[in-house]
Amino acid sequence: MRDSAELTVSDALLEWYDRHAREMPWRTGPADRAAGIRPDPYRVWLSEVMLQQTTVAAVRDYFLRFTTRWPTVQALAAAPDEQIMGEWAGLGYYARARNLLKCARAVTQDHDGRFPDNFETLLELPGIGPYTAAAISAIAFDQPETVLDGNVERVMARFYDIHDPLPGSKPVLKEKASALTPTSRPGDYAQAVMDLGATICTPKSPACGICPLCEPCQSRVAGTQADLPRKTPKKPKPTRYGHVYVAQRADGAMVLERRPDKGLLGGMLGWPGSEWNDDPTERAPFPATWKTLPGEVRHTFTHFHLILRIWSTDAAPRDVPKHLTVVDKHSFRPSDLPTVMRKVFDLWRGQ
Repeated sequence: MRDSAELTVSDALLEWYDRHAREMPWRTGPADRAAGIRPDPYRVWLSEVMLQQTTVAAVRDYFLRFTTRWPTVQALAAAPDEQIMGEWAGLGYYARARNLLKCARAVTQDHDGRFPDNFETLLELPGIGPYTAAAISAIAFDQPETVLDGNVERVMARFYDIHDPLPGSKPVLKEKASALTPTSRPGDYAQAVMDLGATICTPKSPACGICPLCEPCQSRVAGTQADLPRKTPKKPKPTRYGHVYVAQRADGAMVLERRPDKGLLGGMLGWPGSEWNDDPTERAPFPATWKTLPGEVRHTFTHFHLILRIWSTDAAPRDVPKHLTVVDKHSFRPSDLPTVMRKVFDLWRGQ
């Protein structure tokens, strides 16, 4: 049983959300919810997967393209892998796209095209972890699950003036967030806390003067809000190096390589190349006259920086090795490439 102070906090936040909720293409706003319009679990799930490690601004166009092309989970499940990976290109964290297909197919085949309405069953689906299961349960099905993203962590750390650094403080922050989660309108409440963190309780210069939780906020009283949440310093990212080979046949076709399903850029088409390490070995994909191009491609992944040296030839043979993929010049779309491979293409084309 929550005490009266906690009831006041959730009520104040919901009242603020009813007036200031952000409009997003995947969201069923508070007015529509009050009118009885229910969120589409497919759109909730798709948006939550896309939003992992990514911003709302970056996701918006991707979400609209996906839902226009595949308006239901059944339509997505029936799509060829190549189409999904191509539309996902540029959004990053490509394991999400692979799991997107696996999950859509599991929902279609094992659940008659309906997303489960409870946390435990959602967790059994491919690519759905505790955060995504909680978000779908709360937002799509109004279950009182605790949704803890970076915005919610920041709000909780400041509201309770918690100085223990992240990520070690996550369990405590989740406990605090859970205590405030109401049984009435938990879906709206989950989105309200996220909106508060995104628009008012921002990482820098929080707008405490207009915050609906200003009065009871413990860090505001202590004057420590700008210092929270604290974070354990991250180790510097290492830098890896690699060679990449761009080949074009006389008929304009491009020679690419599909990466293994597991690992970075799994299942994506890209340029053949070496391993990425401290001292990569030059390894051309087939005999030809290769020339190295001026400049280099730099890209940053989650755990390391990458510097690629580019080799090029316009003397690719008609019959390339079987492990490579030849893409006709009319079918080749640079936009289908993952970002690092598109950077390689841009440098090559500029030469």
